[in-house]
Amino acid sequence: MSGNHNRSLERAMTIVKAAADAGAHALKLQTYTPDSLTIDHRGGLFDINDPNSLWVGRNLYELYQEARTPYEWHKPLFDYAKELGIIIFSTPFDAEAVDLLEDLGAPAHKIASFENNHYPLLKKVAATGKPIIMSTGVSSLENLCGAVEILRTGGCKDLALLKCTSTYPSTPENTNLRTIPHMRELFGCEVGLSDHTMGIGAAVAAVALGATVIEKHFCLSRAEGGVDSAFSLEPHELKALVVETERAWQSLGKVQYGIQEAERKSLNYKRSIYVVKDIQEGEEFSIENVAIIRPGDGMEPKYIEGILGRTARTAIKRGTALTWELI
Repeated sequence: MSGNHNRSLERAMTIVKAAADAGAHALKLQTYTPDSLTIDHRGGLFDINDPNSLWVGRNLYELYQEARTPYEWHKPLFDYAKELGIIIFSTPFDAEAVDLLEDLGAPAHKIASFENNHYPLLKKVAATGKPIIMSTGVSSLENLCGAVEILRTGGCKDLALLKCTSTYPSTPENTNLRTIPHMRELFGCEVGLSDHTMGIGAAVAAVALGATVIEKHFCLSRAEGGVDSAFSLEPHELKALVVETERAWQSLGKVQYGIQEAERKSLNYKRSIYVVKDIQEGEEFSIENVAIIRPGDGMEPKYIEGILGRTARTAIKRGTALTWELI
């Protein structure tokens, strides 16, 4: 949900319901206050001056003040999600946020890309023993190795790492999904995608490469605005994401050659050698009286050259599947 509630608890509740209705397995909040992230200050990097940013002209404190999910909303949101049967958890940004989420019985915790170098926070989250999902944006491989080591030595047993490009929105070209199977092999954990691209194509492709977690920003309507609405999915798109990633997951299967049981009836419609003109006993087989056609219960096409010029053992009617006994 991020900050797409637009500072309305009622809207936040509606987002939870819309996510559940779309078939999402879980909904994630962000748990912070502006003061847990920065100070109220102007100048330098405290101001967002990038002309390509969605938030140009703001300072960090103002942005976080607008986007935060107030702490007093968390319990009603958690309660409502449980009532709807959808998992709910959050991204904590400081120790107080972790304590709040633990009190609410959060089943897992998320570490944001910008927080994966915050070792005290990582240790606090790891000590809960809960599963952790960590995004890997703006991080070198050395940074990731250090963060993973902190989590694992701190008590994290179940870890998922999300390939993430921390631009908002990101593009297919800078998403680099081939990192996903490499990350699984390197770190020996579940892997996924924190996806800031538009649409669902990158997410479906990620599943094909082994992703088991897909994170997408979600809103009720991009047209109605919200701090992250420009790169968020609407409900019908989230439903499509649920359906298509499930199809992608199911289609992975295993390495398989040969004829599957489900295909067996379709053997009837492969080509085989058939008599296509009445043949008299002793008559030679030729390209005029035999052909490679459907259905598939005659001799295999590979034998055609070997039978041309040979003779019929008996009279054969047009439409007869050719067999060795007839030659």
